[in-house]
Amino acid sequence: MSLPESPRLFRLLLALALAGLTAGCFQPLYGDQVTVGGAGIRDKMSAVEVAPVTTAAGVRLPRVAGEVRNELIFHLTGGGEANTASYRLFVNIGATNLQVIADPNTARTDVQNYGIDAGYRLVEVGTGKQVISGSSFARVSYDTPGQQQRFAGSRGLRDAENRAAKVIAENIRSRLASYFTAGT
Repeated sequence: MSLPESPRLFRLLLALALAGLTAGCFQPLYGDQVTVGGAGIRDKMSAVEVAPVTTAAGVRLPRVAGEVRNELIFHLTGGGEANTASYRLFVNIGATNLQVIADPNTARTDVQNYGIDAGYRLVEVGTGKQVISGSSFARVSYDTPGQQQRFAGSRGLRDAENRAAKVIAENIRSRLASYFTAGT
């Protein structure tokens, strides 16, 4: 070996050795590894009961609230049986629908932006103590193809509502997983 390659090889071996030493320090957030004397993250997540989602006044919001709740239940239990509830999750949502792009000739809306704003709080069932609270939001856009295709516009709104509900549920699930893992 020549002298210029030797320090490069030494640095590479040193980096690999350090990586090998720290490899056991990391664990996946949603893994099944149980801490000593505690439950795994999946067990803790499935012990969360999702209360019916409350909504602001609106015609379409109860359907969207049901979507958010169903997504949360699925994300928390993984589609399996729920454990005995140790926590109760309360969520309330509100929605906005804004015109983003309009056709300058007809003044009809071409693209709209649908949004959900959600507030949530996690409460211990036994003590009634609130352990975390927060808020989340989701903004998705959809096309309204014009007056000739009004059912396509209605379906676009429904798909936007479903996509926004999934984003809200994923955000809340991530926050709960962070709480159960780190305790804060």
